[in-house]
Amino acid sequence: MTDTQIFEPDGRAIPFVDEGDGPVKLVLIQEQGLAADVLGVAAHYLAEEAGFHVLRIGHRAGDASLEERVDDAIAVIDHVGIDDTWIGGHGFGGTIARALVAAHSDRANGLLLLGVEDVDVAVAPAIPVLIVQATEDTDTPPANAEALHATIPDRSSIKTIAGDHLFPMHHPIETGVIIEEYLDWD
Repeated sequence: MTDTQIFEPDGRAIPFVDEGDGPVKLVLIQEQGLAADVLGVAAHYLAEEAGFHVLRIGHRAGDASLEERVDDAIAVIDHVGIDDTWIGGHGFGGTIARALVAAHSDRANGLLLLGVEDVDVAVAPAIPVLIVQATEDTDTPPANAEALHATIPDRSSIKTIAGDHLFPMHHPIETGVIIEEYLDWD
C-alpha cells in the first residue's frame, strides 16, 4: 500500500494517502479517532483493481471546527491537483464530505457516505448521493441513512453491508465493489 504523506498548509499537519491514477476520482475522508487504515484496503482495491484515483484524507491533531476540517480537505485536494471527483467519507468524515460538497458543489460529481451521522448538514442540490450502510452499525445506525434518503429519494441510493461501524475495514472488498459498481459507469 501507499505510504501516508503529511501536507502542512499554514502549519496544519494533515495526513493523506494518494494512490492510483485512473479516470474515476474519489476523495475519502476517514472517520475521526480511528486508525488511518480503516479505509486503506477498500481504497487500495479501488486504486489497484478498479483503476480509480483515490485520495484518502485524515485529520490534523487537535480540535478544529467542521469548517476548518472542510478547509483542510480542500487544501489537500488542491495540493494533489484533483478536480472532477466524488467526495465521501466514513462517519464524521462523511459529515465533513457533506459540508464540503454543500459549500463547494462545483467541485464534486457526487457524495459518498459510509455510514451517516445524524447531523444538520445540508446535502447540496442536484448532487447524486451513494450511501453505504452497515446493518448493525450503532455509531451511525441505519435509521440515519433512511432518514437522509427520505429527504432526497430521487438522487440517493442506499446499499447495505452486514456488520458494524467498522465495515470498511471488516468488509473492504465488498465496500470497494459497491463503490466501484456505482461510480464506474463505463
